[in-house]
Amino acid sequence: MHHRRARRRRHPWRGRFFGPGEVRLALLGLLADGPRHGYELMGQLEERSGGVYRASAGTVYPTLQQLEDEGLATSETVEGRRVYRLTEAGEREVESERAHVDRIWQRAEQWSEFAFVRDPDAAEIVRPALRLARAAYRAVARSHGDPDVVDRVRQILDRTREELRAIAREPRRD
Repeated sequence: MHHRRARRRRHPWRGRFFGPGEVRLALLGLLADGPRHGYELMGQLEERSGGVYRASAGTVYPTLQQLEDEGLATSETVEGRRVYRLTEAGEREVESERAHVDRIWQRAEQWSEFAFVRDPDAAEIVRPALRLARAAYRAVARSHGDPDVVDRVRQILDRTREELRAIAREPRRD
């Protein structure tokens, strides 16, 4: 079991997106930006994670109800939609949890960097890319931190990244 947890930490696109209580904090953070309806909040959660996390109504609406029950949010029907907004207590809660909310969005940004893994064409290179990363880690680990080896590995990876960026900038061939 411990091995699985360590594995999840190394690969941000695996495992759960939110830890315990974090959906609540994420919704508070989004509502701090202004009133929103439920589906808008679900869309923002998905957008912030680059599409990696897709919130369900079964997660979002009960959490919004919890926020109302706690006195942190209120809702009203506007143009046929239930719109949620923070109360003063909700604003204070966001401020007191600001560091945690910021960590959630930082993690979301990291996850969004791996959204390409779901693309079937890009998925073709995931295994070779992981083999390359393992080879680089192994070379550095076996050098026992030799600065020359670390520098050579970094140069190889930088060169490879630049070559790949050049390919990405090439005009599309149809």
